Amino acid sequence: MKKNVIESIQKHQIIAILRGIPEDKLISVAEALYEGGIRLLEVTYSANGKVSDEETAGYIKKLAEHFDGRMFIGAGTVLTEKQVRLTQKAGGLFIISPNTDEDVIRKTNKCSLVSIPGALTPSEIVAAHKYGADFVKLFPITNLGPDYVKAVKAPISHIKLLAVGGIDEKNMETYLAAGVCGFGVGSNITNKKMIAENDWVGITNLAKEYTKVVNKP
Repeated sequence: MKKNVIESIQKHQIIAILRGIPEDKLISVAEALYEGGIRLLEVTYSANGKVSDEETAGYIKKLAEHFDGRMFIGAGTVLTEKQVRLTQKAGGLFIISPNTDEDVIRKTNKCSLVSIPGALTPSEIVAAHKYGADFVKLFPITNLGPDYVKAVKAPISHIKLLAVGGIDEKNMETYLAAGVCGFGVGSNITNKKMIAENDWVGITNLAKEYTKVVNKP
């Protein structure tokens, strides 16, 4: 299964980030994104404890069971080994973190989940890869831009990089040209106003704008 998830990330290139979505709208948002071509979803843990880890794991389980292989569901803002275990138990298939934590990466691999830690400097990127990361999330990337990606990618072209933080449908092509192999996209694709208004067609059309970019021949 891990191999399938890695292949899906490389093929579909977009992981939609669900952060702070009300539980009663989770399925509707996810289905709207699916209709727009999204095949990978990240449900974020709450770093401030506003939502318990167990509650978040419940959301992951709900989505994993609902989509049953149609979409791959994973966890984001994973800062602890406990969250890795909860994600695995809930049926989540990948672990995304904002930082590079050796213990979290090694636990992720032990649980046979896809590891995507966050890093920014060459030292952090190489360390994450050394610890066993499958991809490295460049975060927050738009603070530095595509030229930075291109410069970093030159000496470490063997490491698969995802761009996260400020990504939208207008700048994706530039980052792809700079050398990333995919993206994490949050509120730009999970538009809060549309969700509040139950505008699922709007979410689907927005997702289509993003998938259109990565599906260009």
